[in-house]
Amino acid sequence: MFVNRPHHVSHLFSNLKYVVIDEIHSFIGSGRGAQLKSILSRLQDLNSKKFNIVGLSATIGDYEEAKKFTGDVLHTKVLLDKTSKEIETEFRYFKNEGIELPLDLLKDLYLETRNNKVLIFPNSRGRAEEVAVKLKKISEKVKGHTNYFSHHSSVDKEVREYVEHFAKSNNRQNFCISCTSTLELGIDIGSVDEVVQIDATNSISSLIQRVGRSGRQNGAKSNLFLYATDKWSLLQSLACWQLYKEKFIEPSEPMNLVYDILLHQSLSITKGHSGIKLVDLIKQLNHNFAFNDIEVSDVEEILNHLIAIDFLEKLKDEVIIGIEGEKIVNNRDFYSAFTVEDNFKVVSAGNKIGEIPFSPQVKEDENILLAAKIWKIKFVDFKAKKIEVIPTNDGKKPKFSGEGGIVHPEIRKKMLEIIYQDEIFSELDQNSSEELEKMRREFSVFDLQNIESERLLLVSEKKVLFYTFTGTKINRTLKLLFDVIEIKNILDDRISMFYIMISKEEFLSKLNLISSNIEIIDEIVTKELEKNPESLTLSKWGVYLPVKFQIRLMKQNYYDIKQTQEFLHNINGIVENL
Repeated sequence: MFVNRPHHVSHLFSNLKYVVIDEIHSFIGSGRGAQLKSILSRLQDLNSKKFNIVGLSATIGDYEEAKKFTGDVLHTKVLLDKTSKEIETEFRYFKNEGIELPLDLLKDLYLETRNNKVLIFPNSRGRAEEVAVKLKKISEKVKGHTNYFSHHSSVDKEVREYVEHFAKSNNRQNFCISCTSTLELGIDIGSVDEVVQIDATNSISSLIQRVGRSGRQNGAKSNLFLYATDKWSLLQSLACWQLYKEKFIEPSEPMNLVYDILLHQSLSITKGHSGIKLVDLIKQLNHNFAFNDIEVSDVEEILNHLIAIDFLEKLKDEVIIGIEGEKIVNNRDFYSAFTVEDNFKVVSAGNKIGEIPFSPQVKEDENILLAAKIWKIKFVDFKAKKIEVIPTNDGKKPKFSGEGGIVHPEIRKKMLEIIYQDEIFSELDQNSSEELEKMRREFSVFDLQNIESERLLLVSEKKVLFYTFTGTKINRTLKLLFDVIEIKNILDDRISMFYIMISKEEFLSKLNLISSNIEIIDEIVTKELEKNPESLTLSKWGVYLPVKFQIRLMKQNYYDIKQTQEFLHNINGIVENL
């Protein structure tokens, strides 16, 4: 509306009293959040009086970051509801030897959920489809209910809305919805009896949001079942649960240098004004509280760059959208801060079911799972990006893009702590307890004395494994440093471990070299990114920035130089196996 109907914005929003942001934590530390802050700031400029901003969340780890959404941190209050809710929790372990979930897990899951209203959270869209379809098949065999659904971003909006309406309005029938984070947040589907998490969440915040979906009636307790299919997932789930009980919620990573959103908003403001004086555009951007941490000189440099690449055109003291910029702002993809997947539309008998990305699986006579049903591909129209399907009886989950999420260092440290303590956890079933004890025996070969200052190095004739037990962004930074100083390695961040492919002696020598020179890590990372500009594609709008700003974005959003320096400074002992 700011872009296409700016006169309507003033008419509709110039007398705002309140803006309510539900699930405000989901906007903190994201491009969407920066875009929202910018829009709030622009709306505030249209109002003669200051409107109130109310943010709601059950899982804020950093109140100061949340306050920034008001543009007035000093006068923003935090109101806490300290009412606690009882949560009944049980961990179950079924070791997975293959790609698909173990049949024993699915049978156990069916028996646990068949007589309840349930949300199941696997960690991917493909897994969500697998769970929904296979539970439905089990239920059909034993003549149980057929109310099994999937709900994620690739399922058509109308299908998702039907599932939401069914869950909210249905009081008698039991149901099971296998979903991703689409049902983790604010969509109202009423209360459910149970929440199931399959394998570990990447954050405590996400786990709390999910379990909060159950037991919403007054006085009711929440019921949470955590299924794990490998030992590391079990350990991470347990670590998240223990930290939650300790009332720790990881703070969202701040994104203060949002040069990419500034670029986007520069085009939006210019288009909305049908041209604007350059000095006024600079003034608006500097006044916008979303960009408080960006220097005026950087704003000017980015705008001059936009003029140089013809995204903006300068006419005396005014700028308008340039020829190349027109291609951007007139595209419907302009309005979102994040990249939209290039998907194929899946259609059956003229009805849209959803969308899936192209993969080798997308071919005629291949069977796929989507919207909790099985489909056979009859025709692929590559030009129209459309897949015609018909119902069938067996199939494979689609392959969706997306990498694992970011895990906070405290979760990994808690995982290490659990391994080296003797505590018995009543929430674990027998299989889970046995697997945890097995892990403790495996790691008993290390004489670890201090989880704060020591890390583990497993050395054998065939391999050297370095267990960092730290956060994802620190591991990414360490990997870049290892690559630069020629420590041949493979990072498995899922278990926070580096497979080292040089001798132990050479590795320890080079690791000591890094630890002794932590003050130049920023310089090393910057120079390495300058050598590889093709790697700087993390942001939708960042690709149009000058390279130096792309590098700053990458260092802020993908790596963590400060915490890596602290990690290396604090680790003063590498413990080898006995």
